[in-house]
Amino acid sequence: MDLVLVRFLFVLIIAVTCYLTDPFDLPAKLDAGVGALIGLAIVLFEWRLRRVSLKRLIGAAIGSVLGIIGAYLFSLVIRNSVPSGHTQSFLQILVMLLMAYVGLVVGANKGDLLNLAALGGIFGGEKQGKKSYKILDTSVIIDGRIADIAETGFLDGTIVTPQFVLRELQLVADSADSLKRNRGRRGLDILQRLQKVPSLQIQIVEDDFPSVREVDLKLIELAKLYEGKIITNDFNLNKVAQLQGVTVLNINELANSLKPIVLPGETMRVFILKEGKEYNQGVAYLDDGTMVVVDNARKMIGKTIDISVTSVLQTTAGKMIFGKWDERPGGRSESRAGISAVPVVSPATPAAPSVDTKKSPPIMVERPAE
Repeated sequence: MDLVLVRFLFVLIIAVTCYLTDPFDLPAKLDAGVGALIGLAIVLFEWRLRRVSLKRLIGAAIGSVLGIIGAYLFSLVIRNSVPSGHTQSFLQILVMLLMAYVGLVVGANKGDLLNLAALGGIFGGEKQGKKSYKILDTSVIIDGRIADIAETGFLDGTIVTPQFVLRELQLVADSADSLKRNRGRRGLDILQRLQKVPSLQIQIVEDDFPSVREVDLKLIELAKLYEGKIITNDFNLNKVAQLQGVTVLNINELANSLKPIVLPGETMRVFILKEGKEYNQGVAYLDDGTMVVVDNARKMIGKTIDISVTSVLQTTAGKMIFGKWDERPGGRSESRAGISAVPVVSPATPAAPSVDTKKSPPIMVERPAE
């Protein structure tokens, strides 16, 4: 409320000053009205500035000063090359406004790259409000899981999509191969889903590095420029970026960390899908894609069995579970089933021959009697 009162007094003072001084050679009331409009414009400009970060303000100020200095140098050239008059004055004012405007806009946009935290003092707190840039790789866009992660709210900040990544997606979407074409169109659909997530801000940047040909290396250079993180599921890009000091968020590593924890000695129920590489091994897969290698389970291909976990191996490609199937309980149950089936059939089988043998001797005796 106090701030609103201060703004109102500021507009009123400007209007009264214009009413008394008559700066526009207009009637006193019109001068007061023009002064009130100027005051409102200043208040609106101040209200917009409150939403701008300190980095952008400093960048805009530096850009404006550099633009005015450049405009002054241009005005010297105009003064010596254009005859004095209205044209010269107009060109000098136009150049000054143009350079000041360009310096203001460019300086404000590049102000986010300033590292004010290194100055310490009151500037150290600006580091907390620093934007978090996350740069998307082509492979992670086509993969599609990034949209599901973003919709759950686990991903925030500014999502940076470089123009060269969009060009690569477009080339894939326009490919003659139907499989590649579908993958490219899927990537474009994923970007549209990301734009609809309210907690994300999608920013398409024009920054390019003509001296670098590989897209992966361009992503690394862009991450260095924005001090951001690369989101990918490419194993090679992950390693190269880490070697160059760039933080990488790997979707595959996130998926592996979310898989259920299995300890040696636990019992789990799996479906044996195929034969393993080693002798008498069977291979099964969990719902999340984890491979389960089971000893003594080759004969159980196509069946669901209970196994005992022996060890868990964590690799760069994912997690592997090793287990063992104890065939003794299963073998006993199967043999018992076979034995129990015999007594049911045996009483009927010998009964028929016993009746036939009793009837046959009278027939054999009657023929000699005839």
